[in-house]
Amino acid sequence: MERHLPANHRGLSARKAPFGRRLAPYLLSAPGGIWLLVFFVIPFFVMFSVSLQTGNIDIGFTLTWHIAEYWQAVTLYHAFIVRSLWYASVVTVLTLIVGYPVAYWIAFHAGRRKTTYLFLLLLPFFVSFVIRTLSWGFILADQGVVLGTLKRVHILPQDFHVIATSTAVIAGIAYNSLPFTVLPLYVSLEKIDRSVLEAAHDLYANNVAVFRKVILPLTVPGIFAAFLLTFIPAAGDYVNATILGSTGTRMVGNIIQDLYLGSAFNYPMASALSFILMAILLVGILAYARLLGTRSIEEFI
Repeated sequence: MERHLPANHRGLSARKAPFGRRLAPYLLSAPGGIWLLVFFVIPFFVMFSVSLQTGNIDIGFTLTWHIAEYWQAVTLYHAFIVRSLWYASVVTVLTLIVGYPVAYWIAFHAGRRKTTYLFLLLLPFFVSFVIRTLSWGFILADQGVVLGTLKRVHILPQDFHVIATSTAVIAGIAYNSLPFTVLPLYVSLEKIDRSVLEAAHDLYANNVAVFRKVILPLTVPGIFAAFLLTFIPAAGDYVNATILGSTGTRMVGNIIQDLYLGSAFNYPMASALSFILMAILLVGILAYARLLGTRSIEEFI
């Protein structure tokens, strides 16, 4: 004879965890939450407030909800926004093309020396970002080590130059972004179960098919992470455009810097430009995540 017990029977009810254990996740996440609150959320709303103000540096700025500042920013500086997005796209593609084989080789063929090769990859980045960019400028100089030598042996014409061109700016940003592309790709490749690859070979798949059908789909989360870590900083970069570029290669980051720290001191316009760039990047990232598939990305994150 069956006997049904009530749902609230003491033997069936789950024992409540101690209060300290239930509170532990919130306490562990509190430092990160406070950090984001102080250095992201509060500055975010402050900058949004500034973008809606009017005035100047002499009389001060007043919140007047002047939303037309956004339209004016797009009208005046849309060319710089498009150039920044174009440079960031080219940089992201270049670093993925260069970084994926590097990450693949380290993950599958470096053996016990994986840590050594990763250290060597990161070693140049122990030096300051500005110093690395200046060094890149010396390398690409008209009479530098590379171009100067090629000109002396008459491989390149004497009037050939790279500095102050889009090529120099893109090359500098790509060089500084390469580790941020390689590391997520390496982590994604390293997580692949080698027995899956052996099973694919047992099913008579050649190396190309294994890469296309197994390895590449499994590294989609790493590709997305590499995209985020490369594209977003590249779109907002202004150091490389300042040191390696010219007036014809200025990016939106240069405009924002000039509006904030230059002679104009146009804080509302600079804040509006920052928000426009942030909105464009956010829409692009969401579209890219939708394209790749959010489920695998969420599992990776």
